[in-house]
Amino acid sequence: MFGKKKSLVGLDIGEHSVKAVELTDSNGHLRLTGFGCAPLPNKNALKDTIANVLRESGIRCRRVVSAVCGRSVIVRYVNMVSMSDDDLKNALRFEADKYIPFDIDEVVLDCQRLEETTPAEGKDGAARGEKEMKVLLVAVKRTLIEEHVNLLAELGLQPVAIDVDSFAIGNAFELKTLHSPRVQDDNRVVALIDIGATKTEINIMRGTISYFSREIYLAGNDFTEAIGNRLSLETHEAERTKISPDGREHEVEEAVLPILDDLGNEVHLSFDYYENQYDHQVEEIYISGGSSALPGIENAFDRIFNRKVLFWDPTENLEVRSDHVDVDALKAAAPQLAVAVGLATRLLD
Repeated sequence: MFGKKKSLVGLDIGEHSVKAVELTDSNGHLRLTGFGCAPLPNKNALKDTIANVLRESGIRCRRVVSAVCGRSVIVRYVNMVSMSDDDLKNALRFEADKYIPFDIDEVVLDCQRLEETTPAEGKDGAARGEKEMKVLLVAVKRTLIEEHVNLLAELGLQPVAIDVDSFAIGNAFELKTLHSPRVQDDNRVVALIDIGATKTEINIMRGTISYFSREIYLAGNDFTEAIGNRLSLETHEAERTKISPDGREHEVEEAVLPILDDLGNEVHLSFDYYENQYDHQVEEIYISGGSSALPGIENAFDRIFNRKVLFWDPTENLEVRSDHVDVDALKAAAPQLAVAVGLATRLLD
C-alpha cells in the first residue's frame, strides 16, 4: 500500500544489559523511532527486563531481530572448491563437520560466499585448474537458538531472524558507509572493535563484507576489576569510577593500562592473521561498546596499532523521531548500540 510504514526492533540481550532500537522505513527513508536500555541484574530477571525496556521505551512493534554469541557460536572462514549455491547448500553439512567441535546434528548451519580465488601455484587445485572460493561458515548450537526463540515468543514477540553479534555490528557500520563516501571504497579494510562487559568483538571488513571475526574474553569487567584493585574500591564503586572518573582519570588510566595492552596484543594477533591470509592491511580501527570511553584507550591503541583509531556512533546518520525518543539518553547510550542498530537494519533486507 502506498505510504505504508514498516518497522523492526533490534534487541540486544547482553550479559549485563538489554538494549532495544526500533527502526522504521517509510518509502525508503529510515528513521530511529524507538530506543530503550536497562541493566540486567541477573539472568532470572531477563524476561521482566526485556518487557520493561520495550514498555518504557514505547516500542510497540512486535517484530524483532535478536542475536546470539559466545562459545556455542562457531564462525569459520574456509576455502572450498568453487561451486553453485545449490551445490554449496548440499556440501555445507559435510564441509562443516571438519570445522565444528559439536555433533553436526546439534547445530544450525548457515554460510555466505565471500569471493572466488585462484589456488597458489603448486596446490592440487591449481594443477587441476579448479577455482576456489572463500566461504563464511556459521554454526550455532540448536538448543541456544531454541531457547532464544522461546524466550521471545513468551514475551509475545515475533522473531524475524536470529543473527550473530559481530555481524550485526558490521551491518550497523554498513549503514554508516551509506552516508560516508570516505568509507565506501570496496577495498578499504577496517576493523570494528566493540568492547562490551564480558567480551570484545572483532570484525574485520573489506568494503561491506566480513572476512574475519573473533571474540576476546577481555572487556569491561576486567577494566572494572583492575580499577577496584588499584584504587581499593568495591565493584559498584569501581564501575562508577570507570564511567565517570571525576578527576581520577590518571589513576584509572594507569589501572587499566595492563589490560589494554593485553587486549591490544590479542587484537594485533588477529590483524596479523588476517593480513597474512588476505594480503590486505587493516587501515582503520573503529571502536564502539560501553567501555569505549575508558580513559587512556585512545592513546593505548594508537601506540599499539600505529594506525588511525576512530570512535563511532552507530546512530549518528539516523534521523531520530524526537517526540518518541529521549534524545539525550540515546546520545549517552549510543556507543553501546552497535549490535541493536545492526540487528534492526535487517529491515532493509
